[in-house]
Amino acid sequence: KSGLDPGGAWHAWGMACLKAGNLSSAREKFNRCLKPPMDVNQLNPGSRLLQDVIQYLESTVKPILIADDDYFATLRELEATLRTRSLSLEMMCEGKIQHNSYYQECLFYLHCYGTNLAIISFYMRHDCMREALLHLLNKESPSEVFIEGIFVPSYESGKLHMLENLLETIDPGLESWGVYLIAACKYLQRKNYYHILYELQQFMKDHVRAAMTCIRFFTHGAKSYTELGGRQTWLLKIKDHLKVYLQEVSRSSGRKKMTFTFRKKMSATDVSRHINTVDLQMEVTKFLHRCESSGTAPVTGSSLPTLFGNNNMKMDVACKVLAVSSNTPPGFHQQCYLGWLEQAPDFQLEATEVYSRVAKQLVKQQKYGEIRQLLKCVSESGVAAKNDGDNIILNCLHEFKNIPAEDLDNLIQDMDSDENKIQAYVMCNKLRSAYLVSVRQEKSRAVQLVQQVWQLAESSGDDVVKAISAQWL
Repeated sequence: KSGLDPGGAWHAWGMACLKAGNLSSAREKFNRCLKPPMDVNQLNPGSRLLQDVIQYLESTVKPILIADDDYFATLRELEATLRTRSLSLEMMCEGKIQHNSYYQECLFYLHCYGTNLAIISFYMRHDCMREALLHLLNKESPSEVFIEGIFVPSYESGKLHMLENLLETIDPGLESWGVYLIAACKYLQRKNYYHILYELQQFMKDHVRAAMTCIRFFTHGAKSYTELGGRQTWLLKIKDHLKVYLQEVSRSSGRKKMTFTFRKKMSATDVSRHINTVDLQMEVTKFLHRCESSGTAPVTGSSLPTLFGNNNMKMDVACKVLAVSSNTPPGFHQQCYLGWLEQAPDFQLEATEVYSRVAKQLVKQQKYGEIRQLLKCVSESGVAAKNDGDNIILNCLHEFKNIPAEDLDNLIQDMDSDENKIQAYVMCNKLRSAYLVSVRQEKSRAVQLVQQVWQLAESSGDDVVKAISAQWL
């Protein structure tokens, strides 16, 4: 009559009935004030009124005491210990929940008025993980409920292995849990819990993703190749995962039914390429590790490029190897590594671009003699095109026109094509040298080249070269 909400009164009356032990009357009273959730999959434990009811019922449960003369209790405990973990949990649930009126009362209220998360959390609080998993599966709850209600509590309490055992017991192929396991992996990745992620991926037998996690362990935060040298165990693990994946693919290729739908797939060709990349990265790591240890290569202060990155990173690796190797007189390392990099089909690195970038680095360091050594190795590598050496020098001259005269002459003299030599001399304003090379060409071509030199001399005010060019013409 007063227009006040009677919900509070019904709730207080229901709580009084609970405390008096009148469970049936309490149900009737709470039915007047408790409402089922609009969405049973929402991520909350239910209304405040429901939580009060559950909290009281849980606090009211008395521990089951075993009489001292109950010799059979000891035998039952021994039998339970010898059974599997999942069976032990099931027995615990039967004894603790199914045969206890107060716990049954909790389940009644949770099923009538609670969310799936509230029900699952109740099971987890009372060590009934199997019941929680079965409820999740039967209700087809979303992955967020699994993460918050089961997965996070499991790893936080050190029960991740128990969870994995139960998942496998309920579904040995894990297909029923695929969506939940992938969601758990994404959650761990967002949290940067990569060690737990790697453990979970191994349990899932998701070898491709496990290999990707190993790549992160190998590369993340490394500041030098000496540091990477100490992480080569991860490279071996990457290869192991990929090889196991290839074996599984070959075994399942003849089967009609497609299994392992939630595990990451990759073609056998791509897997083989990745294995080759790992092998090459191992060689690169060993080589640059030795160079750093001997002082040949400086320790890099920023994140290191590896062959697991994009093409720019792979280019950086190639340049670093070639630049460091230029100190080796026979050029052995340049030839070997250059051959590997060019032959790796998934790298797709342009040879000239690699050479040019290395040469520019050496020019910046004023190591002109090493550029000539690099050019020699390029020509002897067997993978270089005809004018690659000339193009390397021309690219350097585009950016560095203040190379000392003697070193500049030596570099230009190393060029194969007279046309390229003339172009290089012109770029460096050495018109007299350009004239001398031009007049050695075939008559018709020489006329064209000398005319160009004459025009350049006229525009630049070089009267001497202009005069001799005019006289020759």
